[in-house]
Amino acid sequence: MESVGSIILYIVVALAMVVFSVLAVTTRKILRAATYLLFTLFAAACVYFMLDYEFLGAVQIAVYAGGIVVLFVFSILLTTRPGHNSERLTSKSRVLGSVAALAMLLISGYALVSRCALYAAKPLADTPTMQQVGKAMMSTSEGGYLLPFEAVSVLLLACIIGGVVIARRR
Repeated sequence: MESVGSIILYIVVALAMVVFSVLAVTTRKILRAATYLLFTLFAAACVYFMLDYEFLGAVQIAVYAGGIVVLFVFSILLTTRPGHNSERLTSKSRVLGSVAALAMLLISGYALVSRCALYAAKPLADTPTMQQVGKAMMSTSEGGYLLPFEAVSVLLLACIIGGVVIARRR
């Protein structure tokens, strides 16, 4: 049985994630967007700590909140004037975008509810050890995450190179 304090803490962290995520994509100041992203990533680390995944929480803070957000801020400072507002985007297909967003929300909600129902019917499994998590993350077999991990690292390298090239032109 969970305590009332942990439930309240989870609700606060979940609300913080939602609020900062929305603020990150709606603000017109790019440095504020990066700061809101940082707060969202810290809230995700809090969720990992609440689930007693200390290693994953520490990795979340070190890699994403530390490294990726610093990379974003450096690329922002290299390529744009961070104090100015970005221009408001205009689109002729807002209705189509809204319909697509609503469709994705419904599909995600259905996937979440069906997955929760699937796991509710199964008995609780043992908590995986860090060795099992590490093998799953770095394996090349089916269900392994080595290829997506490497693809993201190549994408980030391309972003850094692109930021430097754009900054040198100016």
